[in-house]
Amino acid sequence: MNSNLKIRNKTKSLNFKKIAQTRRQRGYNWEDTLVKRFNKMKNWKAFRLGSPSVALPDILCVNNEDAIIFTIEAKSGTGTTLTVPFDQITRCLNWTNNFTVYKTRKVILAFKFLSKKRIGVGQYEKRELREFYKVWNEKNVPIDIVCKYDGTTYSLIEGEKGKMILKDHKMPFKSKHQKTVSKAN
Repeated sequence: MNSNLKIRNKTKSLNFKKIAQTRRQRGYNWEDTLVKRFNKMKNWKAFRLGSPSVALPDILCVNNEDAIIFTIEAKSGTGTTLTVPFDQITRCLNWTNNFTVYKTRKVILAFKFLSKKRIGVGQYEKRELREFYKVWNEKNVPIDIVCKYDGTTYSLIEGEKGKMILKDHKMPFKSKHQKTVSKAN
């Protein structure tokens, strides 16, 4: 019986590793897609800045011609909500605020809801792929932000939902999956 328990625990451990690897791969693919979209455009240059363990934004984008800089936190997934923790918003703000030579400095939260929705362990149903780009208002104190599949946003403070409406940002590239939320949000 002891050996059965060891086998079950090892299988569980492998499953968690595989799940974590899949989640990281989705995140990498989304970041890579955004970088490629920016780099295809004239006057834009984008860079992935590193792994999650490094205190850097996911993506840095600059347009030196028009004096624009974006730091981007990119989230993708199969759930009905995607969350950006406050510390990730803070590090994006720190970067954009340090580059004062740029007239336009924005923190963009890029959300991608994949075309399959998770309904159970290893179970999915088809849905529309959606992308939302929200701009962080730097007058706000950084807090955890949640974006729902319909594009509405709210804050999350110690497990409690709060009102937090973030404006949609029209990205300089074209995407057939980009959605916007009406002003009423």
